Amino acid sequence: MPKKPGTNPKGEFAFFDVVYEDGSQRSNRRVPAELLGGLDKDKPALGYIIEQDREIAEKSGRPPLAIKSIRRTGAKDIDPSKPYRAQRQ
Repeated sequence: MPKKPGTNPKGEFAFFDVVYEDGSQRSNRRVPAELLGGLDKDKPALGYIIEQDREIAEKSGRPPLAIKSIRRTGAKDIDPSKPYRAQRQ
């Protein structure tokens, strides 16, 4: 039986794109929204994703990859050479 519309809670997770040192990328990694925000904003997401990678590596028998960067899925990259006002348009 299909679920009724609106039964999935929105905003329960934030999604992140992860880029690894070897150049590979994983998209839409889920992080509980309750960990994010406050003064640290998205910093706790890195620790949570590192722990996820550790568990995945343990189950697969491979060493975990080093993370180069993370950013929220759908977030635009900011070009530091352009003024902020020009990027918003």
